[in-house]
Amino acid sequence: MLPESLKTLGDCPEVVVAVSRDPSRPQARARGRISPLAAFAPNSLPSRPPAANRLRPQARRRPGRVTGARGQECSNMVDGNLEDTPREMVIEFNPPLYRQRYQFVKDLVDEREPKKVADLGCGDTSLMTLLRVCPCIELLVGVDINKDTLQRRRHKLSPFIGHYLSPRDLDLTITLYHGSIVEKDSRLLGFDLITCIELIEHLDSGDLASFPEVVFGYMSPSLVVISTPNAEFNPLFPSVTMRDSDHKFEWTRMQFQTWALCVADRYNYSVAFTGVGDPPSGAESVGYCTQIGIFQQNGGKAPELRVAELCEQHIYTTVFTVSYPSLQQERYLVPQLMSQVSQHVESLRVGYLRSLQEQDGALKAKPEDPGGFGPSFTEDEKARIEKSPKPFCVGSKFFVPLRRLLAYSRLSRLCASEEVLRSRIAASMPLSGDGSAVVVGLHGRSDPQSRF
Repeated sequence: MLPESLKTLGDCPEVVVAVSRDPSRPQARARGRISPLAAFAPNSLPSRPPAANRLRPQARRRPGRVTGARGQECSNMVDGNLEDTPREMVIEFNPPLYRQRYQFVKDLVDEREPKKVADLGCGDTSLMTLLRVCPCIELLVGVDINKDTLQRRRHKLSPFIGHYLSPRDLDLTITLYHGSIVEKDSRLLGFDLITCIELIEHLDSGDLASFPEVVFGYMSPSLVVISTPNAEFNPLFPSVTMRDSDHKFEWTRMQFQTWALCVADRYNYSVAFTGVGDPPSGAESVGYCTQIGIFQQNGGKAPELRVAELCEQHIYTTVFTVSYPSLQQERYLVPQLMSQVSQHVESLRVGYLRSLQEQDGALKAKPEDPGGFGPSFTEDEKARIEKSPKPFCVGSKFFVPLRRLLAYSRLSRLCASEEVLRSRIAASMPLSGDGSAVVVGLHGRSDPQSRF
């Protein structure tokens, strides 16, 4: 039976059957007002069943396997948090539950390829650290109420040497804001994806009431992912009523799905339910340890059009912002371009010399692909290279046509046309008189003074 207070919501879509906090995410307190959407949350949880009625998992399973021995203290490994208990059994998730949640978001990003992503209640920025490797993301924002945590952990989001040696294809800006997730800040408008991982259970009734209007009504992203503990799973844990002392409530699947469907209906979203953290064998009826709702906006105006219609207001305080090196920036593109050109020219020169030596009988022919292609070349790339002008030799000079270089995928990704390639390498690399080819010494010495 649904909680009595749900009746204040009016007619909601029928709930369909569908399918811990990790130390990095908490303290999502904020100010707000009360609405019927949240009225039932903190007070409608079922009490924990008596010990005699609790389900005691017996089988080993991964993830969600049961370990421990009678009479020994065990550690509750939910989300990597340790709780010493005198109970005889404990459930372990492998990978840890918080990593499963983060990987779920990462997989969704890889599938949907959003450009602008915000993590509300970002905590120690672990999810953001994982998402920054996604090539599709150009703006990654984190918001949290705990300013000290943001300041301590911001170094995790700074570029390191590898980002400069191998720049991204697209620009990436990462920003951390200090503020309440139930306050409206126009810098959070126009996002493709907003994540709220283990966040809503930290909100009191007033903040939870404001949350849908701010996130779904004001921010109005294309996609929202919300995860929260599944209270039905809690009896499987030793001495667990709620999984964290800061949790204001924990919902059953019915409660979460009812709330989510009402929010989706009110703000023109559709929602699907899933989760992470499989239950042990024999306890499948309790569902996932973490329940997840994926909200997809139903049509409507494009995010950029909505941004243009709303007044600008900056409530959050910027704690940290950084831009990553990318191939969109000339100072990083040119060195990468020069490196790729040099590598391909040298490879072609060595291959040409070898073919001459094989013709003279000085070397035995190598048992390799007829075209000298390695396993990294696709069939399309091989065909494209074969159709391009071949390198040639005049005297002691070796010529590599620019069109040949652009047939290689790595170079064509960096440079759109022969004209652009010529303009970017002309100052540093010897070219033929008509500028159509790179010229180097056949036996390994380039001659910058010679122009043919």
